[in-house]
Amino acid sequence: MENIDVMVLRTARDWRRDGQRVMLATVVRTWGSSPRPVGAMMALREDGRAVGSVSGGCIEDDLIHRYTRAHGGGPMPQGAPMPVRYGVSADEAHRFGLPCGGTLELLLEFDPPAASLDELVGRLEAGELVRRTVHCQDGSVALAHCQTPEPLHFDGRTLANTLGPGYRMLLIGAGSLAEYLSTMALFSGFTVTVCDPREEYMGAWEVKGVQKVSDMPDDAVLAFRPDQRSCVVALTHDPKLDDLALLEALNSPAFYVGAIGSRRNSASRRARMIEHLGQTEASLRRLRGPVGIYIGSKTPAEIAVSVMAEILAVKNGVALPAEVSVELAKP
Repeated sequence: MENIDVMVLRTARDWRRDGQRVMLATVVRTWGSSPRPVGAMMALREDGRAVGSVSGGCIEDDLIHRYTRAHGGGPMPQGAPMPVRYGVSADEAHRFGLPCGGTLELLLEFDPPAASLDELVGRLEAGELVRRTVHCQDGSVALAHCQTPEPLHFDGRTLANTLGPGYRMLLIGAGSLAEYLSTMALFSGFTVTVCDPREEYMGAWEVKGVQKVSDMPDDAVLAFRPDQRSCVVALTHDPKLDDLALLEALNSPAFYVGAIGSRRNSASRRARMIEHLGQTEASLRRLRGPVGIYIGSKTPAEIAVSVMAEILAVKNGVALPAEVSVELAKP
């Protein structure tokens, strides 16, 4: 599954190329509980077709009724972008399916410039991190290259949103656990690469949509060039394959670096890396292992759920309590 932002923007671009009228809705502020995060987007065509999501469905329905001809609504507005807020009152929150106390604000852009959408999609597809700034007075859009992701900014006059590149995952080892984990990562919006120089493992790989690499894992990490939206997970249990790859990953900005294994194996790995690879306890602080949260998992599928849950928590900035770590919680 591709990055949802790129999918929404590509669809909006294609509709505009075809001469269709389009509205682009972006979540710019939330208060209390909200079903979708700041930055979530939805593209809506004048005939009622929509892609993306800004809520659990009720707000999308309201936008379709208000701004399209699908259910007898008036013509889609023209002109400057318009903010709209949902869930101000308890009755309205209930009507739109928002959690108790939840409120969100959208910025609605009517017919965003087709040329700007085309340039933006091209830069995102090339793996670039782009800052998109919308001027609310006239709807003009400016695009700028970014070195690091920045939080969405909206002050009523301008909307500045960092987009792309998508989240990426590099797996070291092409065993059954990697098949389950890569499948979960794909439907979570990650681009996945699996590396394994062992022909007997890579030859049996069957997960579609995953890039396969047969280089030595440390070389694969260097070629992968992990950034702040990348994670690297070693799954082979083989120090000859895992250790040097983990070392290269720890020298990168990757948001998550981890390795599968028992508590004893994880302790041995740290000791090896300190004794033979010049590491210290401080330099290994980012190395997660045993990876995952403790859910009593036994099968490869259950272990993959555990690992993917931890990766998503780190990605989303959720501090997991120590009590759920495999190291502390496992009997």
